[in-house]
Amino acid sequence: MPAIGRTPTAMPAAIRTLWILSTVSILEAVGGSGIGVNYGKLGNNLPPPAQVAQFLARNTVIDRVKLFDTDPATLQAFDNTDLAIDVTISNDLIPNLTNLSFAKYWIQANILPYIAATNITRILVGNEVVSAADKSLIASLVPAMQNLHTALVGASLQHKIKVSSPHSLGILAASAPPSVGRFQDGYDTAVMKPLLTFLRATGSPFMVNPYPFFGSTRDTLDYALFRLNSGVVDDNTGLTYTNMLDAQLDAIFSAMKLLGFTDVEIVVAETGWPSMGDAWEVGADMDSARDYNKNLVRHAASGIGTPLMPNRTFDTYIFSLFNENLKPGPTSERNFGLFYPNMTPVYDIGILRTEQARDQQVKPMASDAKRWCVPKPDADVMSLQEKIEYVCAQGIDCNPIRPGGACYRPDTAQGHAAYVMNEYYQSFGRNSFDCDFGQTGVISTIDPSYGNCIYRS
Repeated sequence: MPAIGRTPTAMPAAIRTLWILSTVSILEAVGGSGIGVNYGKLGNNLPPPAQVAQFLARNTVIDRVKLFDTDPATLQAFDNTDLAIDVTISNDLIPNLTNLSFAKYWIQANILPYIAATNITRILVGNEVVSAADKSLIASLVPAMQNLHTALVGASLQHKIKVSSPHSLGILAASAPPSVGRFQDGYDTAVMKPLLTFLRATGSPFMVNPYPFFGSTRDTLDYALFRLNSGVVDDNTGLTYTNMLDAQLDAIFSAMKLLGFTDVEIVVAETGWPSMGDAWEVGADMDSARDYNKNLVRHAASGIGTPLMPNRTFDTYIFSLFNENLKPGPTSERNFGLFYPNMTPVYDIGILRTEQARDQQVKPMASDAKRWCVPKPDADVMSLQEKIEYVCAQGIDCNPIRPGGACYRPDTAQGHAAYVMNEYYQSFGRNSFDCDFGQTGVISTIDPSYGNCIYRS
């Protein structure tokens, strides 16, 4: 087995990518790139903005927040937090912004009163406007963005605040395989090219809302969740995709490339996974939500990039901060949150600061306590064998459980799984989710070492 810390280049692409991801801790990932959250407020049980702002700034490693409005109380709540704030202008205001005087008034009323203390970094003009099929609204989008930028220039804020607009994948006429990605006919040259020209000229990002949740099926669930899978090959490029998000982002990149804009930064404005859903919603459960968002953070900030955009990081905003009980639609719509309204985590993806994470545990352990990850006594043998193969494929030294190794006896799935699961847990951060293994693992304070078989702690 390759030594930990070295990329096992001989591995198949799907396994190699997951190995790289597994070596990136959540804290390292968030610390090195922009990981944000969408802060919606469609709930009647949510905490006040001031409490939310302090919680995010003090107790999480999230460094940016996307708002869906310019509510004064919310903007003031983020005073002196240093969190980067994106504000959103509703779609219905876009036609008014084609008037430069109104754009200047909007900046004066909604940005200037807060800019001294609140770190506003982007103004987002509408949400998924091009997919709305309102031709008048679509025609107003780029002129509105241009006028807002002009107003920012007048206030000497054009270098601090950028103007953009989030788009759904519905802007694409084709997306599979990723290399054939292209924008909708008619909108490509009439709307998208002027928009991308504006973004390039102003140093602003192209923002997109990819949701593998909505594109997954039972057969592609592992692919959507960044779990181990055989990968999907793009026959045009020969490139292998190990997760659906990469494929969606590369389809956007291909569409931009057709218009000559490969140099414009891409930002993931929204993506997430629900922890609960209706019976017909595939993968709408706690484990899937945790796996998607945990792996999303690691992947977005790892520097791996995508097959067509290697060695790149992407500012990524998880949807959403809270479960919002007033959102319409299926059950999943009200269960995309990372946190309950009382600000306890719906599940653990490692974004709470260490002290807070210990406070939130149901059964906290002393910070200096030795801990080991072992299988649950009733864990299924076949499931444990799959976990052994998975861990050994990710660079963990499994020689001790092979014939002649110190931990080969007893020659059982339970015994071998105990050793490799603990090695994985100890190697990759000792986070609670690193000992989950599909709910087959449990953290123990009892040393499982025996004879010459020593378990790390």
